[in-house]
Amino acid sequence: MKSEITISELAKLMNVSVHQIRYFEEKGVLQPAYTDTNQYRKYGMDQIYELARILLLRKLEVPVQSIKECMISHSADQQRQLLHHSLQEIEAELLRLQELRQFILKVLHEQQSYSLQPGPFHIKKRNSTFLTSFIQLDSHMRLNAAVLAEQANHILNLFEADIHYLYDGSDTVTLYLETQVPGDTTLPEGEYLTLQCNIQEEELEHWIEQFFDYAAAQSIPLLGPLVVIERSYLSLFSPGMLHYELQGLIAPAAKSEGGDPS
Repeated sequence: MKSEITISELAKLMNVSVHQIRYFEEKGVLQPAYTDTNQYRKYGMDQIYELARILLLRKLEVPVQSIKECMISHSADQQRQLLHHSLQEIEAELLRLQELRQFILKVLHEQQSYSLQPGPFHIKKRNSTFLTSFIQLDSHMRLNAAVLAEQANHILNLFEADIHYLYDGSDTVTLYLETQVPGDTTLPEGEYLTLQCNIQEEELEHWIEQFFDYAAAQSIPLLGPLVVIERSYLSLFSPGMLHYELQGLIAPAAKSEGGDPS
């Protein structure tokens, strides 16, 4: 009874391609047990174990050119270091995927909330939110590429975030990002009159006027700065437009008097 197998049988056993095995042989990291009189490569148990180690090292992203040295001369401590390094890279990738998952869920939630809202105006309960500033603009100045480029080294994944513009009636508008810990300012907990819209950037001033006109017409007293939240990631669903949510804190005394304006 034969004790060796062919290259096709080895490939099937190890769930790899014949081409891959031949590539390992070309690079000198795997050799058949022998070649028979018909020039067929034959492989035994030693080659099976050797190929198993090669495939493990490839999973650890060891370059093919380094596999032979790794198998022959690396100490047990070096092999442990290799595994620890691979584990660190896997954990970093898992973290990246988890963050990507959370962002996708956020985008889907925000888009669904906007598409299901009964009308443009409604009242939203908001918890205290910590904000940190990153840009100050003249109230008549638009955000531009040069201003953003100055902040490039300080902000990661800017357009995956909700950018908060605070209009407080002064000559400047400050842009903020949310943080998990107290930052430069805090939006207080409370009920906020809100208006969401997909518009061109130059239309924003008109919608701000509409927001205040509506609050006045409905006798809804507002406190503090106007909050404008830019969610640029929602432009996925409306190319060429920007998604803004305007928010104004409703004075506590008005809560018992006002209803849901939607």
